[in-house]
Amino acid sequence: MKILHIGKFYPPKGGVEYAMFLITEKLNEKGYNADVLTTSEKNGQIYDYKTKIYTSKKLIKYASTMISIDMISKLKSIIQNYNIIHIHQPDPMATLALFFSIYKKKNIKIVVHWHSDVIKQKHLLKLYKPLQSWLLTRADIIIGTTPVYINNSVFLKKYLTKTTFVPLGIPKPQLVYENYIELLNKYKNKKIVFSLGRLIYYKGFQYLIEAAKYLPEDIIILIGGIGPLYNDLKEIIEKNKLQNKVELLGYIDNDFIGAYYKLCDVFCLPSIEKSEAYGLVQLEAMSYGKPVIATKIKGSGVSWVNQDSVTGINVESKNEHALAKAIKEILENKDLYKKYSENSLHRYYDIGDNDKNVNEIIKIYNKLLLET
Repeated sequence: MKILHIGKFYPPKGGVEYAMFLITEKLNEKGYNADVLTTSEKNGQIYDYKTKIYTSKKLIKYASTMISIDMISKLKSIIQNYNIIHIHQPDPMATLALFFSIYKKKNIKIVVHWHSDVIKQKHLLKLYKPLQSWLLTRADIIIGTTPVYINNSVFLKKYLTKTTFVPLGIPKPQLVYENYIELLNKYKNKKIVFSLGRLIYYKGFQYLIEAAKYLPEDIIILIGGIGPLYNDLKEIIEKNKLQNKVELLGYIDNDFIGAYYKLCDVFCLPSIEKSEAYGLVQLEAMSYGKPVIATKIKGSGVSWVNQDSVTGINVESKNEHALAKAIKEILENKDLYKKYSENSLHRYYDIGDNDKNVNEIIKIYNKLLLET
């Protein structure tokens, strides 16, 4: 069995790419031959991981899509080496490359991993929709990340008979103890609300910052991540004189991420759009036994991952008052905190174990090859 995963970036620059990274690394660890084709600033092959990576040179980025003509020729030259093509969506460039490469190759199985609908790029969608329909029609199976997202996607309605779901997973947590002690000393006597993600429009960080106005002085909000809205968010903090209650951490080194999860009392995901389809960071917090506060986004799987009143609280999106109320409710009630903390850890082991979830993907591969 030889599998080629196709996606935007490798190493990961976002949630979808990180999910692909975890799947392919685990497949190779288990002895399966899983390679990756992706775009890069440079051309060539990279061998820094368990996974063999083919990179195609990016020309430009348009509407969150990496344009790489080289990807088409590269895929054409290697596609015959694989039994299964596992393509991560949404990715118009990867779909276009596959369209031009798989003509008359009926024996190759196509797995479409549906991470999210195209949400924001409405103009691009008009051009891309026929190609997307071709891909979904050609696919042998479509994997969604939650049953909620599958059932609420207008694009998948015609294809439900060949759609299944496998939750995204993460490795078991790791902690660099020295970094944890350093942070513990820095934020002593503070209750910590932690959030992590790219500083982009659909993450809703401005509402979490505004929530700080309604929180006691002993609670501090720490937001990790980089992105185009950094200066805008910093301005909101300064305008509201919240410098002592909210801190933008910027990029967090991998050695420190586990320490922040361990340090925090509550994790918050304040996203506001369906572009947040899953919220892998919720699982990361759950793996450390942390209660989660997330938002109710119609059609998204975020509220499926974080079970309301079980692993934490799901509140109305774009509502700083609701976020503040949920934070206080959890932090001021020891019994409730203990319940959510224990249930979060159980939820991680139930849906978020990467090893178990990759085994489900392997079962899908084996079934497809038996049907050949």
